[in-house]
Amino acid sequence: MRFPRALLVSAAFVLAAAVAAAWLYPALPDRVAVHWNVHGQIDGYWPRAWAAAFAPALIALLAALAWALPAMSPRRYGIGSFAWVWHLAMLAGQGVVLVVGLAMLLRGAGHAVPVPTVALLAVGALLMVVGNYMGKLRRNFFIGIRTPWTLTSDAVWERTHRLGGRLFVLAGLAIVLGALWLRAFWLPLACVAVATLVPCAYSFVLYRRLERGG
Repeated sequence: MRFPRALLVSAAFVLAAAVAAAWLYPALPDRVAVHWNVHGQIDGYWPRAWAAAFAPALIALLAALAWALPAMSPRRYGIGSFAWVWHLAMLAGQGVVLVVGLAMLLRGAGHAVPVPTVALLAVGALLMVVGNYMGKLRRNFFIGIRTPWTLTSDAVWERTHRLGGRLFVLAGLAIVLGALWLRAFWLPLACVAVATLVPCAYSFVLYRRLERGG
């Protein structure tokens, strides 16, 4: 994904979030619910100005990081060979912020929007998107499963990310299905933990195996 296209998509996300915030702002209460616990109960509020500014500001920050971080990367760890995957992942993250932010504002404005369910669906979709392309990532300092063993060996990095990609897709699918039928809000934490910790352990085991084999 080239620079202009990704930047235009980010700008469209920021504009959509800002327009939605301006449109819904008059209908928002003084304190807007912004956080739910694992039981689906509200346990956090923000002033309406903060709640309205949240999505546009965070999307803009993520868009800036998408372009700033690669420029800071050491030469041997540049993202040039997988830049389109990097920008796709960053845009997917921005999309999640847009969807969840809009859901929060709609609920605050009095619409019956199940924010926790929407958030779970968005996070599940994000994991499936990232997992589907994780195998195309190469060693870098900003995205992927970065352990001492993956950063030391190309072979360990590639094989760990093939496994991690499959687990991320399965975790995302489990979260989506859980959001639709189980309504288990603890499920994302369990799925992300498994999809992250298993590849980390695998990278260590694989590195030691390759090290013993010379």
